[in-house]
Amino acid sequence: MGIMAVEDFSAYSGEQLELLAFRVSPTAQVITRDRVIAHFNPAFSALFGYAPSELQGQLILRLYPSMADFREIGDRCLHWLEHNRTYSDERFMQNKRGEVFWARARGITLTPAKPFELMVWSFETIDAPLGSTTSLTAREREVSTYVVNGLTCKEIARRLGISHRTVETHRARLMKKLGAKNTAELVSKIIIIS
Repeated sequence: MGIMAVEDFSAYSGEQLELLAFRVSPTAQVITRDRVIAHFNPAFSALFGYAPSELQGQLILRLYPSMADFREIGDRCLHWLEHNRTYSDERFMQNKRGEVFWARARGITLTPAKPFELMVWSFETIDAPLGSTTSLTAREREVSTYVVNGLTCKEIARRLGISHRTVETHRARLMKKLGAKNTAELVSKIIIIS
């Protein structure tokens, strides 16, 4: 559907306008049924890098870095939705290229008695989370995103425009704060705290 002049929308019904708003929204939105992707807009497809045919009918697990994240976030969300209609958090998600990124997720259940039966979600990338139970600084969280994606300290430094020694310091602090003994353990712990 091409961009139309504003006056062309006057003939649209309320339902048609709602569908149009969903399609052209700059916010990535998805409708899930029991955590299966039922429908999504082009912004969602673009955010995660998948063609519509690759996601339609797939378990949303496909967009999580790990099964543990999928289960843990699902449990936390379900517990919250027992008493609320909406849920939001900041977490790691994964795109088609396998890159892990920070995302803010917001969801509303349309079936409060069975929260996951029908939900509408929106996702957006964020440079650093607004808050967390961990005591990581904004820069440490920024560095952690690159660590999870397998970049070296020198590569991270180039991306952030800082020295590789500064990145090494942030990485060392991350390892100490999270109690990680090696890179694999650090990556695992970073994903868990998201």
